[in-house]
Amino acid sequence: MTYVLAIDQGTTSSRTLVFDQDMRIVASAQQEFAQHFPDSGWVEHDPADLWQTVLTTAREAMAKAAITAADVAAIGITNQRETTIIWDRLTGEPIYPAIVWQDRRTADYCATLREAGFDQVITAKTGLLADPYFSGTKVKWILDHVEGARTRAAAGELLFGTVDSWLIWNLTGGAVHATDATNAARTMLYDIHKGRWSTQICAEFDIPMQMLPEVKDCAADFGTTVADHLGGAIAILGVAGDQQAATVGQACFTSGMMKSTYGTGCFALMNTGEVAVQSTNRLLTTIAYQLDGKPTYALEGAIFIAGAVVQWLRDGLGIIDSAGETQALAERADPHQQLYMVPAFVGLGAPYWNAECRGAVFGLTRNSGPAEFAKAALQSVGYQTRDLWQAMQADWGREVETTLRVDGGMTRSDWTMQFLSDVLGAPVDRTPIAETTALGAAWLAGQRAGIYPGMEAFAQSWALERRFQPQMAATEADRLYAGWQKAVAATIAAA
Repeated sequence: MTYVLAIDQGTTSSRTLVFDQDMRIVASAQQEFAQHFPDSGWVEHDPADLWQTVLTTAREAMAKAAITAADVAAIGITNQRETTIIWDRLTGEPIYPAIVWQDRRTADYCATLREAGFDQVITAKTGLLADPYFSGTKVKWILDHVEGARTRAAAGELLFGTVDSWLIWNLTGGAVHATDATNAARTMLYDIHKGRWSTQICAEFDIPMQMLPEVKDCAADFGTTVADHLGGAIAILGVAGDQQAATVGQACFTSGMMKSTYGTGCFALMNTGEVAVQSTNRLLTTIAYQLDGKPTYALEGAIFIAGAVVQWLRDGLGIIDSAGETQALAERADPHQQLYMVPAFVGLGAPYWNAECRGAVFGLTRNSGPAEFAKAALQSVGYQTRDLWQAMQADWGREVETTLRVDGGMTRSDWTMQFLSDVLGAPVDRTPIAETTALGAAWLAGQRAGIYPGMEAFAQSWALERRFQPQMAATEADRLYAGWQKAVAATIAAA
């Protein structure tokens, strides 16, 4: 048994990758699924779509690799975080669609929590903010709005899970109801300091605790698959939320190390070791990974719009046909124009957490055109990353690791990565492995199965494709960033 299946269940698609004994990808399969928007600010998935696309891609990837279940040592799962599913314990039927992490329907309830001061309890115990982003208020909403749901939950008839739990339950034929510490830490129901579900928060939300899954390490025994699913029983030995899996895949195992993943949004995590640093700059305190019963903590900052700003240039403005055109456009931009694009299409994430403001562009002239817009769009990613970088330095109380490790689709743009290095005034290291999230899930499962190396050897295997060094004078970087801060302040003021 020399292969590992890495299931990567994302927001818009499910993927399965087959890794060999040298942690190289030998096959993969991907399938998109429908997004549902039943009301303004509401985002839902059909839980059956999540499960079926995972099952289909797992079978397809195994077929492409010409392997059977007997060749697979373990399965690792990584998943979109915070998305919430409640299902019947006996039938496995969901009682309501999956409420996606992007969904904002519980904003009013979160406001009442803040007005009552209960947000302080939430932050102290969970490291999170009272925000609709997280699972807890979504669970409450479903129990409040589905007839008889709370009574059934109290009777032990219903189960709650994030996407990892839903997949584990289905893969094991309903034998295992579990999650890992990183996903539990994103529910707003889990005390990250005591390592258990919070009775106080569950009571406040009126959530019966028998609904909640068992919390395990990221590398642990999550049961075995029903033989019919993948042609044989395979052990599920690794689970981590997508951003934590990317942190593992980037081998950020030393406190002070920081990674930033650039996809639709951007998520930056900094390893803070055994210390759960309480942020004073509106970052999240979370669990980076948990091994051998010992949590390693992190500070996290979320940028809602990163790669999505390039999609907007293509789909919204129609000034590009593909994302790859932005770099050439940015290089042609008029150097005498300084546009600032604040891509607050769905509000601003960390460290602002302003859900009401909307996007804006500053500095327009009659000569502003597609090239200037492309440059401003790419620069916005660098500026937002510096927002997080500085907040993390302030919270950490010491110098952050001097190098930022990056992954995700936008990192393929050399221009964007060079500007990122310039505006941070720090080296930016790009790995040749695009699939760091899946790699993290694979390593968790593979080392548990005994076919992959331990943490130290895995960290030494991390590879550098290119290092971007700052080429801009610090005074110029500070001047540009000061302009960005003014643009953000004006955007918020206009909300």
